[in-house]
Amino acid sequence: MRIIPVDVSAMTFVCVSAPRPKLVNQETGEVKTDRNGQTVFTVGLSAADAGGRVDLLNVAVSGDQSVTIGEVVAPVGLVAFPWEAVLGGEKRWGVAFRAERIVPVSAAPSGPSGPAGPAAPASSAGSAGSSGVA
Repeated sequence: MRIIPVDVSAMTFVCVSAPRPKLVNQETGEVKTDRNGQTVFTVGLSAADAGGRVDLLNVAVSGDQSVTIGEVVAPVGLVAFPWEAVLGGEKRWGVAFRAERIVPVSAAPSGPSGPAGPAAPASSAGSAGSSGVA
C-alpha cells in the first residue's frame, strides 16, 4: 500500500465530528484496534487552504483524542493512502487518511512532524466518495 505524507502547514483544520470508535463490523459493533491493541477512532475534520477551498476528511487515529467540534486542530503525522475494493460487485476506490494524533492548535508541535510547508491535496476521490480508512 502506498502511503503519502501530507504537509499540513498551509492548511487550517477544524474538528467537525467528535472522535468515535471505528467499527470493524456494523452488525456486531466490533471496534477496530491497532497493532498495539488501542482503539482506532475516526475524527471528522474540515481542511481549508489559503485559497478558500475546503475538503472534509475522516481521519483515523489510534487512542482517544481530546478534541471537540468547532476546535481548530492539527493532525500530526497525517498520511493519505489510496484504496480500492469490490463491494457487491461494484468497484469502489478513494483516499483514506490517518494521523499519529490530532491536537488542538494551542498544543500543536512545531517542527517537521507539526505544521510546516505547502499541503498535498486533501480531497477524496472515486466512486465511493469516501475518505474513511480501510
